[in-house]
Amino acid sequence: MPYNHASTLWSTDADCFFRGRHVSPLRQSGPHCVSTVLAMLTAQTPATFQGKMNTQDRVSWSTALSEFGMKLAYCPTDVRKLRFYLPELLRLDDLFTLSYYSPCDESILDDPNDEGWVCGSHIVILHRSQVIDPASGRSVEVNAHHCGDHFTKRIFRVVPVDCPRGL
Repeated sequence: MPYNHASTLWSTDADCFFRGRHVSPLRQSGPHCVSTVLAMLTAQTPATFQGKMNTQDRVSWSTALSEFGMKLAYCPTDVRKLRFYLPELLRLDDLFTLSYYSPCDESILDDPNDEGWVCGSHIVILHRSQVIDPASGRSVEVNAHHCGDHFTKRIFRVVPVDCPRGL
């Protein structure tokens, strides 16, 4: 395959896994955006996932979801701002997690400090055209949410546990 400057997030627009799923917003308590997102995806409580997964290990997130018939599938991204991915995500019209760096400037490229810290990040759910944000506990239209102004950390599609693609 020849070199391509950009890759699609998903190889086909025909796949539809969780378009009809209902996701109820929850507000996170403390620094628990990952466990709160997993709770919203599964209709559980954040406590269900705290201590059972590592917030820095996405494979552990996917493993935690498997008990509920789901897993995460990696979407190829780079560090561009999320707004550049949103048209394709809206076209795919399904269920995703969007992770982004909290700063909106080049400080995301700084070297880590003595404890290994560079900067904060956050994760939200994109379900069809709604961003469900655990920081606010609300669901809003994607164009009304600030995530598009932030640099992409990672994007995952939520897929059935038996899907051949996924972590």
